[in-house]
Amino acid sequence: MQAFPSTPQVACFDTAFHRSHPFVDGTYALPRSYYDEGVRRYGFHGLSYEFITRRLRKIAPRIARKGVVIAHLGNGASMCAVRNGRAVASTMGFTALDGLAMGTRCGQLDPGVALYLMAEKKMSADEISDLLWKNSGLKGMSGLSQDMRELEASESPAARDAIAYFVSRIRRELAALSATVNGAAAIVFTAGIGEHSWRVREAALKDMEWMGVHLDRQANRAGAGIISAKDSPAVVFVIPTDEELMIAEHTVSKARI
Repeated sequence: MQAFPSTPQVACFDTAFHRSHPFVDGTYALPRSYYDEGVRRYGFHGLSYEFITRRLRKIAPRIARKGVVIAHLGNGASMCAVRNGRAVASTMGFTALDGLAMGTRCGQLDPGVALYLMAEKKMSADEISDLLWKNSGLKGMSGLSQDMRELEASESPAARDAIAYFVSRIRRELAALSATVNGAAAIVFTAGIGEHSWRVREAALKDMEWMGVHLDRQANRAGAGIISAKDSPAVVFVIPTDEELMIAEHTVSKARI
């Protein structure tokens, strides 16, 4: 501000998109005073979800008005349910540590585990933080790498287990998030793993016909933009995200005010 006092500065919060969550999807079962103080589910990857919903309005406007589940699968991973372009629920909560397993983050975890590590392992808050944020997830489970490409190429049983857990959580959250919008008319895969790993997409959607998902395996393996069969009640998209462009658009719009 001192060097460039006349230059507008714009903050683009990755949590802003999720402010349309209903109370039940934004709170924890703690005394209400904690919620009032700010201990609540904020959700993240909002810029990515905003970009995808805007893109969906252009390529499939009718579907965009319905319930959609978006899977942002990368080194950081989360999923979000939207209805008519507005967020309804997300897998991430108070921090970006919750929900799906990620490259180095544990994802959903029983709070009792943290208490156990403190009481029985005598670990400090910093040590637990380092474990959960930097040495868990795909990296911690596989003992090999946080990179899905390396894990898919590995013959290590631990790597197979890490991928299986990652996929299992996606499937569980897909069903749960679909319930919050009374059934998903569409599913969108995005971000590094979501856009490029046909194996993860195929495993995540296996036997999901009960949800109206009929996968076109050939289209999926070819990396097509739509990977569901023509007769699939739910349409499955693969859409590249662009959070940087979303930030740029917000910045330009705010700078003009």
